[in-house]
Amino acid sequence: MINNHSQLEIPKRGMPVTIITGFLGSGKTTVLNHILNNCHDLKVAVLVNEFGDINIDSQLLVSMDEDMVELSNGCICCTINDGLVDAVYRVLERGDRIDYMVIETTGIADPLPIILTFLGTELRELTRLDSIITIVDAETFTPDHFDSEAALKQIAYGDITILNKTDLASSEKVKELEDYIGTIKVGARILHSQHGQVPLPLILDVGYNNSTQYADLIQSEIQQTEQDHHHHHHDHDDHAHHPHEHHHHHSAHLDNDGFVSISFESDRPFDVKKFETFLQEHLPKNVFRAKGILWLTESHLRHVFQLSGPRFNLQGEEWRTPPKNQLVFIGRNLNADALRQQLKDCIA
Repeated sequence: MINNHSQLEIPKRGMPVTIITGFLGSGKTTVLNHILNNCHDLKVAVLVNEFGDINIDSQLLVSMDEDMVELSNGCICCTINDGLVDAVYRVLERGDRIDYMVIETTGIADPLPIILTFLGTELRELTRLDSIITIVDAETFTPDHFDSEAALKQIAYGDITILNKTDLASSEKVKELEDYIGTIKVGARILHSQHGQVPLPLILDVGYNNSTQYADLIQSEIQQTEQDHHHHHHDHDDHAHHPHEHHHHHSAHLDNDGFVSISFESDRPFDVKKFETFLQEHLPKNVFRAKGILWLTESHLRHVFQLSGPRFNLQGEEWRTPPKNQLVFIGRNLNADALRQQLKDCIA
């Protein structure tokens, strides 16, 4: 059980690694926060693309620099700004003990390139891939909803599938999802959760990942990568000798599946009524995820905005910086100019 490990000095060679994947808005960051808040004596390093959603309580904060946050419980959070391999080395090279590493992929990522980074590079000598956890939104996920290669691969490569938000889905829907997941992943291990709450011994240090399953995949991925480089050599010159680097895979899958990310900033506030009307009547149905900071005329607070599928929420807190609006929308086949114009129309 995991608590026994909290007394052990897990050597840096063979540090266990869990990869958390799952589609946009499925609850990956909620599960990460759950791990950080409940890991007790286990010192965990969490690697994320951005700190924004990690619930870093300021009272727990020991220090923070550009890429790394240290918490008083010994856990650290680290961003994958300069590439995954560099981020892993930053953790491994720290003087203090870290027992466990958890990596969150982006919601539109095919997890295979990240898996191969641990199995097909020098990292396999330093880490042990423990499990790939795939989180699925039980309320909104349907087989054809996303029509996305990445969403299917996330389920296919998952060692554990967490059906999250089961409180928002009917028992029939949950059963249908389980049956569907079973058709993609034979013998899938499926857990249910609400608000990302899962007993940690069920997901950490479980030893489920069988790297021999990936031997053929590693070979075919390397061949595919070489072919891609051959065809697109002028696009990926700087990656030509690093088939295990995964950042360009993300953008390739983003394009293949029709996904785009559209950002918007304004140093003037939104009119609340106009923004509500935009969300309820004009938001494109192909927006799956949105998040950001809202500055609203009727409020003196900074509002953290999260939208996932049909649901959105706002959380108010005090401003610590000069107010401005900053938003990101992720969806399929979106018209960036039209969306930005609609947001401009919300300005007071």
